[in-house]
Amino acid sequence: MIITRAQLNGFRSYEACEIAPCEGVNVLLGDNGQGKTNVLEALYLCCTGRSHRTRQDRDLIRWGADFARVEVDARRRDGSHRVEIVLPALGRRRLKIAGQEVSRSGELMGHVTGVLFSPEDLRTVKDGPAERRRFVDMALSQIKPAYYYALQRYNRALKQRGEALRAAAASPSMLATLDAWDEQLAAAGAELMAHRRAYVAQLSKTAAETHRDISDGREALEIRYLPCVSMGDDARSILDALFAAREDDVRRGVTSAGPHRDDVQILVEGRDVRAFGSQGQQRTAALAMRLSELEVMRDEIGEWPMLMLDDVMSELDPGRRRQLVGRLAGIQTFITCTDEDDLAGAEPGRAWRVENGALREL
Repeated sequence: MIITRAQLNGFRSYEACEIAPCEGVNVLLGDNGQGKTNVLEALYLCCTGRSHRTRQDRDLIRWGADFARVEVDARRRDGSHRVEIVLPALGRRRLKIAGQEVSRSGELMGHVTGVLFSPEDLRTVKDGPAERRRFVDMALSQIKPAYYYALQRYNRALKQRGEALRAAAASPSMLATLDAWDEQLAAAGAELMAHRRAYVAQLSKTAAETHRDISDGREALEIRYLPCVSMGDDARSILDALFAAREDDVRRGVTSAGPHRDDVQILVEGRDVRAFGSQGQQRTAALAMRLSELEVMRDEIGEWPMLMLDDVMSELDPGRRRQLVGRLAGIQTFITCTDEDDLAGAEPGRAWRVENGALREL
């Protein structure tokens, strides 16, 4: 997949800008705080429908503007794709695919695909289970729209079950309403678990090879899926777990069993890298996971997604930079950096200087 054009209006620091990227390495060069990351954020928004930095659409709108708009043209094996997202200061966002407005955010998935690697990715390794679930959810949503819809159904049912739990705590006669939400949670949850298990197995296999290359064969990486419901991926197992926890759930007012409590364990040499890994091991594991996500996505969709590298070159030692640069052939890449030396030999096909929210091609 190749992005041929991207246009931003009223997005973050940009009043208006347009770029026509090359098929190879595209570089956004500038000091910190000038707006380099904002361009990658706009591209990622068109991939997933979400920012990687905020959950609030209002944060993406330029100060004083009535709306933010991002439009991206992409060329894929099956032809041209255009995605447009409009975020108004008031009202609901609007999504267009090939100029036609769509009502469901899931229809956005699969038109523009990409993998973003940023310094914040260390949180995937270091922080709690929510960050690792988010990593898996975002990857799977891009390659399997059915997963995205199952995730939406699950989250809606989870919210409704939480409300029913609190109502049942106040009035025991409301306990019967939990059965309907349990069935919906179990049906959507079983679908999520099956997809997650298959994806993590595929990711682990690829990441082990990638990590071996990056670490010069010194260490072995393994990624394991740790489901909250361990009896199985079927709806019956989830229903049994929900029923077993019902009394405690009513008392606490939250649902304690289900895929929303899953985790993904990252092991280096058989030890949990979150608890026992050094900073260097954690950083290498995070890089291996993102590069492996790129390869798994290519295998699933039949072509490379784009790769976005946000200020990560300066975070890597020279050896890892060279390993990363050596993997860019054939992949449209967007790199933000403050210094051209950070490119570690990557040959830019097109480059822009970013200053005060404005782009100037070099």
